[in-house]
Amino acid sequence: MSDQKPTYLTSEGLQSLKEEIHFLRTQERPRISGAIADARAQGDLSENAEYDAAKEEQGLLEARIAKLENTVAHARLLDESQVDSSKAYILSTVTVKNTANGMKQSYTLVSEQEADFASGKISITSPIGKGLLGQEVGNKVDIKVPAGKVTLEIVDISRG
Repeated sequence: MSDQKPTYLTSEGLQSLKEEIHFLRTQERPRISGAIADARAQGDLSENAEYDAAKEEQGLLEARIAKLENTVAHARLLDESQVDSSKAYILSTVTVKNTANGMKQSYTLVSEQEADFASGKISITSPIGKGLLGQEVGNKVDIKVPAGKVTLEIVDISRG
């Protein structure tokens, strides 16, 4: 029995993980196997840096594939129509105002695997994501971030 927590993903996020697994299996595995074979063909393996590097890369690849497969195995698809938009939950887009400087910022709360700060998608496990979860419009929340503490006021919550 596994005590693995489910990972909540959108259908696009799940598809992206499946595509990455396929790429790693069909493209990267054969490439690394070829590098190992080439290094092995050079003779003495005890002092062969190329062989050691290729074997290490193979280990990292297999660990990455195993992690992705585990995530997919425990994935739960989110139905965006079932997300309550009165509070900030996963898949909510939350607009906040920094009370110190008045700047507004919008974040979409997503799973750790789908987080992409550059496009405004933050993980629900990040400090800001955790702080926003369950909050309502008008709430002020103090969030500890690497630069210190920031107070954010929730201005708007929408879905998608």
